Amino acid sequence: MARKLPAVDVVLVGFGWTAAILGQELTDAGLNVLAIERGGWRDTSTDFAVTFAQDELRYYWRRALFEEPARETLTFRNDQSQTALPMRHLGSFLPATGVGGAGIHWNGQTWRFLPSDFVAKSHNTQRYGALPEGMTIQDWGVTYEELEPYYDRFEYICGISGKAGNLSGKIQAGGNPFEGPRKREYPNPPMDMAYAPTLFAKAATETGHVPFPCPSANMSRAYTNPLGVTLGPCTYCGFCEKFGCGNYAKSSPQTTILPVLMRKKNFELRTECEVLSVKHDAAAKRATGVTYVDTQGEEWEQPAEIVILCAFAQHNPWLMMLSGIGQHYNPQTGEGALGKNYAYQIVSSVDVFFDDKIMNPFVGAGALGVGIDDYNGDNFDHSGLGFIGGGYLACWQTNGRPIETHPTPKGTPKWGAKWKQAVAKNYLTTLSIATHGAVMSHRGNYLDLDPTYHDVHGRPLLRLTFDYTDNEHKMSDYLPDQAEKIAKAMNAREVHAKKREGHYSIVPYQTTHNTGGAIMGTDPKSSVVNRYLQSWDVHNLFVMGSCVFPQNPGYNPTGTVGALTYWAADAIKNKYLKNPGALVQA
Repeated sequence: MARKLPAVDVVLVGFGWTAAILGQELTDAGLNVLAIERGGWRDTSTDFAVTFAQDELRYYWRRALFEEPARETLTFRNDQSQTALPMRHLGSFLPATGVGGAGIHWNGQTWRFLPSDFVAKSHNTQRYGALPEGMTIQDWGVTYEELEPYYDRFEYICGISGKAGNLSGKIQAGGNPFEGPRKREYPNPPMDMAYAPTLFAKAATETGHVPFPCPSANMSRAYTNPLGVTLGPCTYCGFCEKFGCGNYAKSSPQTTILPVLMRKKNFELRTECEVLSVKHDAAAKRATGVTYVDTQGEEWEQPAEIVILCAFAQHNPWLMMLSGIGQHYNPQTGEGALGKNYAYQIVSSVDVFFDDKIMNPFVGAGALGVGIDDYNGDNFDHSGLGFIGGGYLACWQTNGRPIETHPTPKGTPKWGAKWKQAVAKNYLTTLSIATHGAVMSHRGNYLDLDPTYHDVHGRPLLRLTFDYTDNEHKMSDYLPDQAEKIAKAMNAREVHAKKREGHYSIVPYQTTHNTGGAIMGTDPKSSVVNRYLQSWDVHNLFVMGSCVFPQNPGYNPTGTVGALTYWAADAIKNKYLKNPGALVQA
């Protein structure tokens, strides 16, 4: 039997970006807030000190910051005809564990979704007609215009470096002309560009595109955010993705919010405690708290007036399934919404090899790059193309880490003397153009509980069923074709387009941009949470993160995750606390 603890006003499950934001906002509102994190404490000065060697073997290949599949994993299959098997090694995506979550090891690419992304179903249906068979995209229930102030708040907390392209409807030179209108400039100017992104910008301009500096959570200068927390300028060391920043130069919960939040008397953090379930009343209409287990194997019940799930995208719907909250999605009938509309991202690249241009790839940062948005969302006419959606093209200079970075031309052997010679010849003289594409939700892509495999606590593992559809393949073929045209304008020795082919594989790393499973919407029959991220079934349960995305647009998700969190926090403070109950009537 779990031992019962004194009640708190709010319990947060997981402690990354969303929990840090909510902890700060709800303690400011006078609530007693407790966060429960399965991993350990991590702090910039002790865990990522500048005196530490940025050990590529430790942090990337041995996954020091990430979830351990031996302790927590999922099962995977491409479709229902297959038997799902456990993921024994992290590959396609890298869920984090520990205080700060994926906000520690992210690159810092911080985008706003396009206005049309939030009305994907109604917009595309109106412009192009009926959706393809099996596509289950839907509108979000919230608009870009409503979220704009909350995007702004997240950007100023993080000190995002960038250049506005649309200020109150007026297109600005040097920025992204396709972005939704924003009320003010980015808090910091763009980063100083390395050589490779400037070559891409020149070629993109020559081929009729509009390049712009990509928005970055790597600081272009010293910055003090609205909470009074100061970040330092980026040193372009090339250790952002999959690493913690020891220079206080990359925005993370540790460098933006925690210095203020951790000093508050009405906030508490319990680490190395894994939440097992959300407790609720007999009718499953009101959450009463959570149960969790500590490192000694002791089980505890933590009562709370409000429960907020802030864990990784796949973990939130899994916890709801284990807790008996919501109707599980049935792909045969289309009924139920919990687990529905899992989506990912589809990426490819074009490698460009030179003889006479030195890129110095080791001089980089996680979000140091130039992009174009001409082929993202519905920024271009899709008529006759056979797909909807799109993605950005960008030339990033993120790193030149020796174990991970070994560009070689097409036809190079995979090992041996000739491979070594090719790596030595091309390491300094190669750049890559990335394509980062959307994934539209499909009836056959979803999450549920595995009938065979269980974790150490006896709970069914989460089962992921996912594959790319014709829509994704056609779109992903289109983007590298456009990138290749830009690459050829650079007059390089060789251009090699690497398109994404075949079935989705969970083995090689691609992105940690997992979405869906607890999607938001306007109808409880087709969504798990309402427009304020409040459970339709349990009014004092809120769900954060990219699991609420009804489909996955062509951008990195963190900017929108942050905006939605501030949006939900505002609704909790100014609507729910005044009148606890459903914020949207079904």
